Amino acid sequence: MSTDSTDSSPTPPSFGGFEGRVAAVTGAGRGIGRAVADALAAKGARTAYLDVNEPEPALGCGENDMFVRCDVTDEASVDAAFTTVEENWGTVSILVNNAGIFWIRPLAEITLEAWNQMMAVNTTGAFLCARRVLPGMRAQGYGRLIALGSSAGKTGGAKETAAYGASKAAIMAMAKSIATEYAADGITSNALAPALINTDMVAGIADLAGRIPVGRLGEPADIAAAVVFLASEEAGFITGEVMDINGGFLID
Repeated sequence: MSTDSTDSSPTPPSFGGFEGRVAAVTGAGRGIGRAVADALAAKGARTAYLDVNEPEPALGCGENDMFVRCDVTDEASVDAAFTTVEENWGTVSILVNNAGIFWIRPLAEITLEAWNQMMAVNTTGAFLCARRVLPGMRAQGYGRLIALGSSAGKTGGAKETAAYGASKAAIMAMAKSIATEYAADGITSNALAPALINTDMVAGIADLAGRIPVGRLGEPADIAAAVVFLASEEAGFITGEVMDINGGFLID
């Protein structure tokens, strides 16, 4: 019986395609956004850290990272930030809409001002950034959009989070709509729906950690790994999806 010494095992995915790409991450000063931006830069993407505050700890002086001040609620600030990125590195190929705020408040106590602030940061900011980069992505025939939603956008939240849940439901629906509109242009658009990630935001809901089947809070690195996958060339056939990252907290 003859044997073939050729190894026919499939090559494991490298989650590549980042070299030469330009990425922008909003809310990249700390927490999830910082972890995501660091991961993209480590993969070789030139990564713009967009935030109203400078990252902590400060960025190094590498060729693959740059802080750009950006208030995602201000259209002029968004345009100026992306113009800076384009003038330095060229067209943005990867956009991660991560900037967001969170608070717990009974519906009856939510003022219109507070409601509008939540929507302005979490939803309108993502719209402004996506609208700004999509023409460039369409022109180059390639793009990856990833929106940071939340399990609260599916369930309404486990506590008094009506405004937050509504804002995250909107950003996840927008990601799906972009996917449909831009799929033929080589652009994918997906969202993540995390829950109970170990950042400052979970301070008011940390008591829910005992309901996570895997037995721990999520870490920003868990989100970053999912973003790297969805932003990679290997994920080119995935669009319009909402990926749960919650340790089994929500199984739907």
